[in-house]
Amino acid sequence: MRKFLKALVLVPIAAVLIIFALANRQFVTITLDPFGDKALAFSVPLFALAFVLVILGVVVGGAAAWLRQHKWRRATRELDRALSATRVERDSLRQQLAEAQAAQPSDMPRLTHRPPAA
Repeated sequence: MRKFLKALVLVPIAAVLIIFALANRQFVTITLDPFGDKALAFSVPLFALAFVLVILGVVVGGAAAWLRQHKWRRATRELDRALSATRVERDSLRQQLAEAQAAQPSDMPRLTHRPPAA
């Protein structure tokens, strides 16, 4: 079912991308020199330029989101360390309790009457 839904979403997207690429095959000249020097100019198909810019935008946006989430990742690491320390302490206390109960004499009187009902 998951593969079907994935195909249901990806096939139309792929079709749109292919149609876009076929419709925009003309070459455009890109220059990186603001003074008009042709040494830093190159020609690429328009669809390739669009794809590269979209991919670059996704990478830059992902990096920005990752950098903004730094404080949450740090807080998670600190909480994981605290949780590990708490588990170690809990296990130690359980072991101490088990040892104390094992060392307790078994001939101690037990409560034979029920407590009064509240």
